[in-house]
Amino acid sequence: MAAAEEKPVAAEQVEYLDVLSKDGQKIGVSKPRAHVHRDGDYHRAVHVWIFAESTKQLLLQRRADCKDSWPGLWDISSAGHISAGDSSLVTARRELQEELGIALPKDAFELIFIFLQECVINDGKYINNEYNDVYLVTTIDPIPLEAFTLQETEVSAVKYINYEEYRSLLSRDHPDYVPYDVNGQYCQLFDIIKQRYKGDNEARCLTLQKQLRQYTPVSLNSELTGLSDMDREVLGLLIKAARIVDEIFHLQVWYSNPDLRDWLKEHADASELDKIKWMYYLINKSPWSCLDGNEAFLTTADSAIKLLPEATRPVDGWKGLEYKAAFPKLKPPGANFYPPDMEKMDFEAWMGNLTENQQQEATGFFTLIRRHSECILDSSSSNHSVDSKLVGSHDLYCVSYSMEYNSFLTRLAELLHEAGDLATSPSLKKLLHCKADAFLSNDYYVSDIAWMELDSKLDVTIGPYETYEDTLFGYKATFEVFIGVRDDKATAQLKLFGDNLQVLEQNLPMDSAYKSKDVSAAPIRVIHLLYNAGDVKGPQTVAFNLPNDERIVRDRGTSMVMLKNVSEAKFKHILQPIADLLIANDQKELVDFESFFTHTICHECCHGIGPHTVSLPGGQKSTVRKELQELHSALEEAKADIVGLWALKFLISQDILPESLVKSMYVSFLAGCFRSIRFGLKEAHGKGQALQFNCLFEKEAFILHPDHTFSVNFPKIEGAVESLSREILTIQAIGDKVAASSLLARYCEMTQPLKAALQKLENIQVPVDIAPIFPIAMN
Repeated sequence: MAAAEEKPVAAEQVEYLDVLSKDGQKIGVSKPRAHVHRDGDYHRAVHVWIFAESTKQLLLQRRADCKDSWPGLWDISSAGHISAGDSSLVTARRELQEELGIALPKDAFELIFIFLQECVINDGKYINNEYNDVYLVTTIDPIPLEAFTLQETEVSAVKYINYEEYRSLLSRDHPDYVPYDVNGQYCQLFDIIKQRYKGDNEARCLTLQKQLRQYTPVSLNSELTGLSDMDREVLGLLIKAARIVDEIFHLQVWYSNPDLRDWLKEHADASELDKIKWMYYLINKSPWSCLDGNEAFLTTADSAIKLLPEATRPVDGWKGLEYKAAFPKLKPPGANFYPPDMEKMDFEAWMGNLTENQQQEATGFFTLIRRHSECILDSSSSNHSVDSKLVGSHDLYCVSYSMEYNSFLTRLAELLHEAGDLATSPSLKKLLHCKADAFLSNDYYVSDIAWMELDSKLDVTIGPYETYEDTLFGYKATFEVFIGVRDDKATAQLKLFGDNLQVLEQNLPMDSAYKSKDVSAAPIRVIHLLYNAGDVKGPQTVAFNLPNDERIVRDRGTSMVMLKNVSEAKFKHILQPIADLLIANDQKELVDFESFFTHTICHECCHGIGPHTVSLPGGQKSTVRKELQELHSALEEAKADIVGLWALKFLISQDILPESLVKSMYVSFLAGCFRSIRFGLKEAHGKGQALQFNCLFEKEAFILHPDHTFSVNFPKIEGAVESLSREILTIQAIGDKVAASSLLARYCEMTQPLKAALQKLENIQVPVDIAPIFPIAMN
């Protein structure tokens, strides 16, 4: 088994490696490389394989004869240790450039698996306990041998070999090749290539068609009779702006995502498979399926071809290196907000060296985290000016959204200023100008206040808001836009909910010490959606409560927008069929749109009440979001749901809502559980809903009947709802991440009753969600 490359290093430049625990975690100690191998310490390295797609060949390098381990044998395309403080991807790029003279950007590298290598060689003098990050670089054709620049102290030659032939040689322990156990962990390399290129297009079409059927297309339109001619001009400009927002969001998901999108669109007419790939991509806005636990439905083999002539030494008659823009099979938890190889420990170590203000910047909604070392390697990032006050000597640094997305946001600001000049509504005019300024200043406070005060027939929400995409920490906001026409009658009817938030806060089922005494009334606007873009992938939202900025929540509260035509479409096409199939006959008729829509209102209201700030044991102030980190989104969705149900019952008990809602709201909620859980347990709403359903089922508030239908146990439901509300609210109030993790681990699972229910829905092909079509954007 080969070890990572041993580089000749001068005595004054001894290479240090980070020492890991046996399970691969950094322990905060680094040692000279020779001592690491002498003592058998666990450490990290990278393996980089270059694969030529057209010939199905892997590139091998012949190790130099002067090497201490496996001299003169054929081995990995490129490999090397990750030095202390260095990162995986930067090391992979650097090793490839140093050893073979190939300079590639980060989007050429696909992390395919992590391989633990444990072996002893050189008569027991070299103990290699190594975690290897294995990368695959997919080129279209083999690179001409004369294009390589070999590092003579490391590499004596290179050659291409068919991947199946290479596997066969390894399986026979051929003496000319560094040994790898192709029946062990390393078989993944060969299995991934084989699976990727087996060419069963018919099976892929059937799989993708089944995934597409999870969504039912619904045309969303609304009367524009209430809009003036000037408002309609503004609407046109806002749709143009929304398309730019979409471009930003695609980039926020993953750095090669825009290339993938453009490639799929360009080739959508090439075949039936290409058409379906593009259709399903449009719904998910990435190669990962929202409804399938973010499982990839595409591979790098489906991605864009990029030409990079300067990647190697020039060769006469050869246009240069062409590669596939890569993306990993597993959806990156940090999306494109953080370096792809950044670990939590790296981030937290950096945070420990920052001032309080700098920490707020690093964990803020509107900044990205990048690496100095990556900028040095990647010329496309060299235009970032690094704030040395934030960085110190660490590799990580902050970049504001206004800088990272400047080219997009400049165009966006111009469109919003133009629309603001035309707007007839004073509040809309103010919002559009304020938001345009915010895009370039990176300060969204004033513009979000203007959004809360919006009083216009033409309604718009635009900017970076939700943090669901950042599953690493839950800090970073994605861009989104919702454009609609306000329903004045429905908006007036819902004023009572916003006006009663303080009453709800004071009666929440939690200790009074955690209750706020100055909750602001929440404006509620009901709109008919005309167009959306940005972070609106997969399952469609029926409402939102914004902003999420804790400063504004503290100072001014929040505001709610209800998407009535989306709610109506979901009730008709999804919730009603679910109820017909899964709710017991004697309760089926209790499922109605009024209860569904009213609970949605209360759900959004309850995002604005309950704990948002936390007093830590040492007296410091923090926020629930920062304390719960990646667990916050799922727990907050569960809180809004279950406390929303509690709030409905409370408002009924105060004669603010009619008594007739009591039974229908509980049964409609039960039916809604199955709707949301189908979003998947890796999505915040699905995860939060599973927690609630399983907990209430355990408390016998929900009953499963022999015919596999469900009903609400009315004598027990109220107490069970209040108990779970109290538990979640208390966890948030004290910022108890351990308790949050325990609660989610206990209840956030696909139990047998849920599996059986969801299988029934799949058997008769009840759609999981709607795929909106916007006629207004086709004009």
